[in-house]
Amino acid sequence: MEAPRNPQLGDPGWYANRELSWLEFNQRVLEEAQDPKNPLLERVKFLSIVSSNLDEFFEVRVAGLKQQHQGKVSDTGPDGMSPHQQLTAISQRVRKMVDDQYRLWNETLVPALEEQNIFFLGYDELTEDEKAYYTDYFEKSVYPVLTPLAVDPVHPFPQLLNKSLNVAVELEGPELNAHLAVVQVPRILPRLLPYKAAERGVYRYIFIGNLIQAHVHSLFHGVNVKGAYQFRVTRNSDLYLDEEEAENMLKAIELELRKRNRGAAVRLEVQKECPSHISEQLLQTFGLDKDDLYSVDGPINFSRLMPVVSGVDRPDLKYKPFVPVVATGPANHDDIFTQIRRKPVLLHHPYDSFESVLDFIEQAAEDPYVLAIKQTLYRTSGDSPIIASLAEAAESGKQVTVVIELKARFDEAANIKWAQTLQEAGVHVVYGIVGLKTHAKLALVVRKEEDGIRRYLHLGTGNYHPSTARLYTDLSLLTCDPVITNDCAELFNWLTGVSVFPELEKIKAAPKKLHEFVLDMIEREIENATEGKSSGIFAKLNSLVDTEVIEALYRASQAGVRIRLLVRGTCCLRAGVPGVSDNISLRSIVGRFLEHSRIYQFENAGSPEYYLASADWMPRNFYRRVESCFPIEDADLKTHVEDVIAIYWQDNVKAREQNSALTYVRRKIDGHPFDSQAFFLERLAKRKRSEIEVKPAIVKTKGKKEPAAIVDQPA
Repeated sequence: MEAPRNPQLGDPGWYANRELSWLEFNQRVLEEAQDPKNPLLERVKFLSIVSSNLDEFFEVRVAGLKQQHQGKVSDTGPDGMSPHQQLTAISQRVRKMVDDQYRLWNETLVPALEEQNIFFLGYDELTEDEKAYYTDYFEKSVYPVLTPLAVDPVHPFPQLLNKSLNVAVELEGPELNAHLAVVQVPRILPRLLPYKAAERGVYRYIFIGNLIQAHVHSLFHGVNVKGAYQFRVTRNSDLYLDEEEAENMLKAIELELRKRNRGAAVRLEVQKECPSHISEQLLQTFGLDKDDLYSVDGPINFSRLMPVVSGVDRPDLKYKPFVPVVATGPANHDDIFTQIRRKPVLLHHPYDSFESVLDFIEQAAEDPYVLAIKQTLYRTSGDSPIIASLAEAAESGKQVTVVIELKARFDEAANIKWAQTLQEAGVHVVYGIVGLKTHAKLALVVRKEEDGIRRYLHLGTGNYHPSTARLYTDLSLLTCDPVITNDCAELFNWLTGVSVFPELEKIKAAPKKLHEFVLDMIEREIENATEGKSSGIFAKLNSLVDTEVIEALYRASQAGVRIRLLVRGTCCLRAGVPGVSDNISLRSIVGRFLEHSRIYQFENAGSPEYYLASADWMPRNFYRRVESCFPIEDADLKTHVEDVIAIYWQDNVKAREQNSALTYVRRKIDGHPFDSQAFFLERLAKRKRSEIEVKPAIVKTKGKKEPAAIVDQPA
């Protein structure tokens, strides 16, 4: 029985705006940079991530809104805001965020870094020896690659690349035809220049833009340089593909990637010293207005600080390092397939090492009894051992099929490279289904054994990316369950062949069944609550946007279902609205690791069901992507997942709760502070490596090391 639909559920007042909700997530990242309890260099890292996140937000989300506004689209979302209203609100909110960033940098982080002998200096602050050193560097390494570009009727404004650093040079002289020139800083040049002769333990840097400003006069002989001002333009970076018309998807994407750097401008950043007449000329040139201008008091683009975080040798200013354990099972003498046959394995990354997943693929590649490997790849690392293993498997005669998602945003170029590498090794490379992104995380191994053919499967909530597996929390399942592996085989046949979407028994897959499944599970909880049975819903997600799901959750709340939501990023649901969402608690955890795992739990009248998924609850995941959602059925693994849920929900240090203003505030600490990520690390330290470390019988790991930490946008 379906609960009666409350007409209020369509009220825009019950929905948060998607873009403003995402900005509140980025605010939570900024709060980590502001938090003095975090190590100093980690605070710099969070500051850098805020800028990197904003770049992508403007390149994709703001760009899309601008296109709608320019196309006079007046449609509103569930929150009732038009594209123009959203752009206005975004400009106001981002402006405050940027001001807070630079205030933090100038008033807090820079003085704190200097106390630790880490200096970011202007050219005028350098010693004479340093000036001589950097002048020599400029003359030998920078000057030869710079090109001054005049702006006048004969010399049109140059086509500047997306997010490139530039210097606007104002000139004066009686016989000048041009009073403005532009110098684009080539991307081959490092953005931060360390002083190599600094004494041990002292780090002194100058930004390359500042160095060029100090020497820019050398590019304009006989002309007076009145001023030089750094600026950066952000452009629309979404790819536009007509997959029905593209004869060769790989070549079509390569062509679009070449256009990305020259998309329509969406944001202009300038140094605060830049005169208004220069800023106005730049705005006019790029077709922007004053709401698109961001004047900053410090270095343009804080993401350039990331090399400092990794390059400064000060462990005391960083998070304490940890060693993930290879948690592939209790035995230490069997190969990985024997262990999976004995019992399915659940991995919680990064606390359980991603090496277990790499071993699964590597052993499959080298095992003479393995006949075939099928895998999806959405993102992977630059030196991916998975690519090497798949290529090795194909070269040894195994049938290897890889579904590579060429349209994985901002990883398109890397995925084109991997597609070409794998094809050259003899791998069958396919690009999935027209109109859909393949986002499911699946690796299927077909093995010949004494009792016949057996299939082994890895399913995950995160990408096959060893580097981000050290930074993102995700869950992985290794299983040989015949029903689930058969479901996966059917899914691969649909992805690579010509057939209708298959009927699957245990895996709930998008784009056909996942949305329906989630709604059905919510309806079941509503029925249980109505009939007086125990009911409840827990969902850990990156984003919650789908209106139908939100309305179903509201109806469940009205029916008395207790709903706990842990949504890291964008959330369009409003919790705690009287009469609508009283029974919904909404939290977000932002901390050392990016919370990336997707977990669904449904109480089911006292027999809880647990699911892990690659999908968030968004229209794109339900309808425009291939996603997988799979059950956890083993009793011990269910207990494990329930334990993970309980630990996350107990967090009162890194967890924030949504309030009535749709901002997020840290939870009030009742009793002892509890940081879920710190707890997982403490528990990891207590585990006995000798009981859980795997020593494969078929093949030993070839000395691979976990890659260094990198920055990645939350996705």
